[in-house]
Amino acid sequence: MSDWIQSLPEAARLYLEGRRLDEVECIISDLPGIARGKAVPASKFARQSEFHLPNSIFFQTITGGWTPEADADNFVEPDMILKPDMSTTTAAPWTGDWTLQVIHDAFDRDGEPVPFAPRNVLKQVVALYHAQGWDPVVAPEMEFYLVARNTDPGKPIEAMMGRTGRPAAARQAYSMSAVDEYGPVIDDIYDFAEAQGFEIDGITQEGGAGQVEINLRHGDPVKLADEVFFFKRMIREAALRHDCFATFMAKPIEGEPGSAMHIHHSVIDRETGRNIFSGPQGGETDAFFNFLGGLQRNLPAAIPVLAPYVNSYRRYVKDYAAPINLEWARDNRTTGLRIPIAPPHARRIENRVAGMDCNPYLGIAASLACGYLGLMDEDWPTKQFRGTAYDGEGDFPQILGEALERFDAAERLHETLGRDFARVYAAVKRNEYEEFLQIISPWEREHLLLNV
Repeated sequence: MSDWIQSLPEAARLYLEGRRLDEVECIISDLPGIARGKAVPASKFARQSEFHLPNSIFFQTITGGWTPEADADNFVEPDMILKPDMSTTTAAPWTGDWTLQVIHDAFDRDGEPVPFAPRNVLKQVVALYHAQGWDPVVAPEMEFYLVARNTDPGKPIEAMMGRTGRPAAARQAYSMSAVDEYGPVIDDIYDFAEAQGFEIDGITQEGGAGQVEINLRHGDPVKLADEVFFFKRMIREAALRHDCFATFMAKPIEGEPGSAMHIHHSVIDRETGRNIFSGPQGGETDAFFNFLGGLQRNLPAAIPVLAPYVNSYRRYVKDYAAPINLEWARDNRTTGLRIPIAPPHARRIENRVAGMDCNPYLGIAASLACGYLGLMDEDWPTKQFRGTAYDGEGDFPQILGEALERFDAAERLHETLGRDFARVYAAVKRNEYEEFLQIISPWEREHLLLNV
């Protein structure tokens, strides 16, 4: 092997053992979380230390349109300098040849991090914790649906057919038989994850027909966001091998639960290695309550980052396994903020608000930012909720337009995430929302055409 290959992560080296590397995919996440970049021959990658893409990839909407007003430089589309983070190198095991993927970081021509690149946004928030002597720790849970191939957007999305030929057979939460319904897809997910060096903490059937949850081990926020970024692409590829689609839409199927990216949070003191949420005697600390209070106070303004599309708000429905408010409680899955059962060293706070459709870098960054502001401002949460939180009132916006108005006014959140990021993100999301408002839905045609 070449010298540079010898220095790669172990899983990448093992993948290439006895094989000739053909291609390297140089990738970066855009605002939606789509992998952008270039595929280059391995021999060329070995000779290059960087490559270039226009910064306009961050001004593109999910529909492929552009948001020129997001560019403070009058949309001249300057090139960014993209530098590889070789620690992220991993296999692309679904390809026909021997291919590696490498995540890159974006810099401007002065060598400064591009402030609206999602990975840079997360790194900036993590740096705020480091400045206080803390290491934030996260553990994401990924929910998604395996659905029948859908090539006509005019037709509703349907659950995939499993081995029994009955899509409803895959609706039983936590059922092992339901997971077996689409066993070949799950087998490929396991195989791809092993080839990429990723550790899956568990796979379960969720409450929807064909809805699956994958849990990842807790760890560094940037590393875990990288893994979710890789996983979403890998899961889609595994599904395509078996004539179905994997979708991370927040609410893909009418009448079924939505898909979330629950984020578990804890914070470690870098000097002592102790969880700052637990005191010497194992009790909950002021920091624990401050983090909770920060989530309650700041999440309503951060919702457009955690719920980035009009479809995202269809998930927040009573009794459909999604929160409608920001109450907190211990071991209560109806609240937006849940405290799981755990020993003091593993005490953590679960944010159940984020949808699986959010960009993992931005969703984790926004959640961490809200908790950080709570720690800095010594916020205090409401009293612990008792009972079923679905009976309470909503605490956050229910439509994207209202959510963007709250985001626009959140100065402290902008400062924490980065003002340039907040400006670009809000402009792109408002453009997408305005595009959506131009679309006439089947519901409107059915009920309004002849009745109003």
